[in-house]
Amino acid sequence: MHAISYEVPAGWIQYDKAEIFNELTTAKAAVIALQTMPFQRRWVEELQQIQLKMEVAGTSQIEGADFAGNELDTALRAETAEELLTRSQKQAHAAVKTYKWIAALPDGVPVSAELICEIHRRIVADCDDDHCPPGRIRWADQNVTFGMPRHRGAIGGKECETAFQQLALEVQTTFKGHDPLIQALALHYHFAAMHPFLDGNGRTARVLEALMLQRAGLKNSLFIAMSNYYYEEKRPYLATLAAVRASAHDLTSFLQFGLRGIAQQSKRLTLLIKKEVCKQLFRNLMHDLFVRLESTRKRVIVKRQLQLLEKLLDTDGAVEFTKLADSVREHYAKRKVPYQAIARDVNRLWALGAVKIEKVEVDPNKPPVFSIEVNLDWPSTITDTEFFAKLENLPKSKTYAFLST
Repeated sequence: MHAISYEVPAGWIQYDKAEIFNELTTAKAAVIALQTMPFQRRWVEELQQIQLKMEVAGTSQIEGADFAGNELDTALRAETAEELLTRSQKQAHAAVKTYKWIAALPDGVPVSAELICEIHRRIVADCDDDHCPPGRIRWADQNVTFGMPRHRGAIGGKECETAFQQLALEVQTTFKGHDPLIQALALHYHFAAMHPFLDGNGRTARVLEALMLQRAGLKNSLFIAMSNYYYEEKRPYLATLAAVRASAHDLTSFLQFGLRGIAQQSKRLTLLIKKEVCKQLFRNLMHDLFVRLESTRKRVIVKRQLQLLEKLLDTDGAVEFTKLADSVREHYAKRKVPYQAIARDVNRLWALGAVKIEKVEVDPNKPPVFSIEVNLDWPSTITDTEFFAKLENLPKSKTYAFLST
């Protein structure tokens, strides 16, 4: 079966505005919601490291990279490519350096042919430069096919060079008359359809999209992992790219797909930030309320309970009770029966509404398993009066009711 030939677009940014209206509106609303979320720089930077890891893993895995064990983490931590063993690791290492490099680019730097070549040079450096000249457009007779069904990139030589230069010009002129989110997706598609380099075209296309999205406001602490979305939706991702090629570069279907991804990834990051905001509000409230308990005995109890809550806040989601008990046992070393003391403190926190406890059915022939997590809605539902009223009616010191339910 012959590969489908590449045709230079008659128009570089064609799409049905009515057809993409809902997706564009939803994506823009999700981006605005993300941009307006309050956050502390410290923990958002931690989230961004996770986003970057997801992005690099996604863009590598789309191309067939297979990471075993902690290979990806090793690649992301490495100082140089020489420390790495596999091509997949080296590709991931080059990708993370490239994403960090574009993040530092001033917005005023134009997306020119020279910049695109520099991005490609960085993407293939020390990983694919043994078979792909970094930053060099394909010469005559250097042709590539890709995708399913098979497509042929622009014919190597004059056609490829001309199309590449024209795309760079369009990005700086025609594209600017369209929404920035559409510009990012359009550049992604056209670069991938053209495939101007011998290798690394998909990775370069996704870096270019990331650069354009940064300039649309998704930068620094608001970077979203679109390659993670493309990997999770790899089949429709490749199918919509092929559909646009089949419809004479009508971008509508890919824009719909990509805009849904922007909305989804923006909402994901918004929820992660919202969770961190809720944790901070919880910390503020728990310290404000608990440290107001006055007696020496209560101060000891308060200290232990704060340590329990901090441990739970540092845990992503629920934790099984025995694992929680093991993690805080050192703080209960002076108690006669540490396990029961921990259970009583958890029971008090449960009675105050600060934690949620769920009985997990595992095996009816074995003791029940309980999962514990902080109640992040607590700061918005508890009042000072209610807190101190509940405090007066805490379970007796010898009870730990949830273990017997």
